[in-house]
Amino acid sequence: MLRNDFWKEVKLMNVKGLKKARKGVGLGATSAVAWGIDTVIIGVIIASTPFKQATVLAPIIAAFMHDFFSALWVSFLMIVKGEFINVLKLIKTKSGAILVLGALSGGPLAMTFYFLGIQYAGVTYTASIASIFPGIGALLAFFFLKEKMYKRTWFGVILNIIGVIILAYVPSKFNGESNFIIGILFSLGAAIFWGLEGVIGAWGMKGKEDVPPIPLYAINIRQMTSALCYAILIVPFIHGYPLVFQAASSKIVWVIVIAGLLGAANYSLYYMSIDLIGAARGQSLNNTYVFWAIVTEILFIGTPVNIQFVIGTIIVLLGSVLVSGNLKKPKT
Repeated sequence: MLRNDFWKEVKLMNVKGLKKARKGVGLGATSAVAWGIDTVIIGVIIASTPFKQATVLAPIIAAFMHDFFSALWVSFLMIVKGEFINVLKLIKTKSGAILVLGALSGGPLAMTFYFLGIQYAGVTYTASIASIFPGIGALLAFFFLKEKMYKRTWFGVILNIIGVIILAYVPSKFNGESNFIIGILFSLGAAIFWGLEGVIGAWGMKGKEDVPPIPLYAINIRQMTSALCYAILIVPFIHGYPLVFQAASSKIVWVIVIAGLLGAANYSLYYMSIDLIGAARGQSLNNTYVFWAIVTEILFIGTPVNIQFVIGTIIVLLGSVLVSGNLKKPKT
């Protein structure tokens, strides 16, 4: 009798674990759709008045306004849920400090590099190059969080990188456009800092403090930290507030508000996915945003499709499926 009860309990735990994993995969995939569309909107914002008239400041100010409105959206949600006070309490804990560190990596650092990449290399190439961040995150999670990496996971990471290289490789641009090369370097910087952010975020959400560091708390801290860092340190240093006020008084501000909402949705779903299925899986699923970004450009901006795009996209998606792994296994 006791033996039967034991196996029933084990079976129930396995079912719950599988449902949890499936939910994590669904959230990670949905976050990719939101970030892919958001990426294209970011490109539109930077190319619009008044940003197109301020080449140097535009990416940084656009990144600040994006994260500022994103922080407002998430904070509003937490206030409605009656949880905002717990967010403030969490900041004072060890887990909160770790999440702030991750926010600095994924916010001011990664977002600024990403926006600069879009300005110099364009949406398609920046999205493609920056999407190698799951490979970076998986390696960091393997070494620092001791997350298991099965053979299929490693193979998936390698496929992701190969697919991205195929998507982004345009020999003529590398040979003749120095700005394009600069954009690629900025995109690589974004990938490194996003890979680091996912690992730090997973570490912070493992805390066992009095206030549970659930993903929505974590993303609220992430967006507030990023917005405050821009507002207090970066924007004043580059004398960027005149451009902020100019953009805020123009029609483009409503596009930025929508982009902030998509950014909030992306990061909230992304952090929930990481919490459920681990940094390597969560980052790899979010990585498929490159596909959605390019599809959005094709449908709404008219970017041409070629065989290189088709092959690269298939490889990236296959790699992401492999990294997401066997859902019956624990986090990889």
